[in-house]
Amino acid sequence: MIAPIALIDCNNYYVSCERAFDASLVGVPVIVLSNNDGCAIARSQEAKALGIKMGDPIHHLRDKVRAHGIRVLSSNYTLYGDMQRRVLAACEAFARDVEIYSIDEIFLDLASFVNRDRVSHDVPGYRMPWLLRILTTSRRIGASLASRRFCAAKFTPSSRIAA
Repeated sequence: MIAPIALIDCNNYYVSCERAFDASLVGVPVIVLSNNDGCAIARSQEAKALGIKMGDPIHHLRDKVRAHGIRVLSSNYTLYGDMQRRVLAACEAFARDVEIYSIDEIFLDLASFVNRDRVSHDVPGYRMPWLLRILTTSRRIGASLASRRFCAAKFTPSSRIAA
């Protein structure tokens, strides 16, 4: 049997990072703005439900922000990088090899993971929602060159994931 790989995907990442340190943001609509505070680059589920789209300019959202009490935050890349390191540290206990795909996604080699039937795992002390997907080589991964390199290094030519 070919060892599975996993994709860790943190949900609503920037908003989740902010909520980990500010409980008043939990359960309310939240958007995080781009570098110059011009556009929405992250949205909570509550904000998505109000129709706020990725990239919406904040000046188009002013009335909606006031009407629905949406919390608007500037992006904090230092925080997001620190939280990525924490998620990575939690994942390293399960895998001998990891590939960082993006700020909120990590591929893991689960060859040494004994309990492969488990598809989600809560890490004590982490309040960050995340998703663990077990991927097998029979599934197609629409991925970047970084994840393709990871997959190519993990499998023999006859068992590589179709890209």
